[in-house]
Amino acid sequence: MSVHIQAKKGEIAENVLLPGDPLRAKWIAENFLENAVCYNEVRGMLGYTGTYKGEKISLQATGMGIPSALIYCTELITEYDAKKLIRVGSAGSYQENLKVNEVVLAMAASSNSGFNKAKFQHADFAPTVDFGLFMNAVRFAENNSIKFRAGNVLSSDIFYEENDQNYKKWADHGVLCVEMESSGLYTVAAKYKVQALSILTISDSLVTGEHLPAKDREQSFNRMVEIALGSF
Repeated sequence: MSVHIQAKKGEIAENVLLPGDPLRAKWIAENFLENAVCYNEVRGMLGYTGTYKGEKISLQATGMGIPSALIYCTELITEYDAKKLIRVGSAGSYQENLKVNEVVLAMAASSNSGFNKAKFQHADFAPTVDFGLFMNAVRFAENNSIKFRAGNVLSSDIFYEENDQNYKKWADHGVLCVEMESSGLYTVAAKYKVQALSILTISDSLVTGEHLPAKDREQSFNRMVEIALGSF
């Protein structure tokens, strides 16, 4: 067992999906995996292992934000030998033509977090996706006629912005959407030489104000999960 995950060695697969929301982890386990077993309930961060089309897959909730996500990602890699980690999460659109329920593949992750600034002594490390996993996701989406966008996303430490127009400086530079974890995931994956990918579903738009209800955020992201499972 690690500090935050109560699983024994061998109970977690090399391929792990990373939803932020523990209830989304439960929903994915119940609707996509066969013979899913819950291996973790510490702090309510549910973890499951089951099979998908005969392949062993794990799900580990990570909570919100880079610090929380990196606790779980680091322990999954260093204590349980995870090799491929795919985040499946929600995001807010920064572009008028990127609508609610659309899927985004994060090629790179900008950030306003202090995590990499501290790590690299204020130099700019550019966290990017693993090319192999990214191409697997692209091929699966194209072969299954799933519309997606790919590009730069913002991993923000700030959920409630005091200035609701701050997003425009990122949007003007082509950033597609905002979420809270991908930059940290890509950085820790690079450090430990494992593969990582972030797949996001747009749950709301900072441009139009459109948004999904909380229940839909938890349970309606089928296409994102299908792409993730098809990318391993």
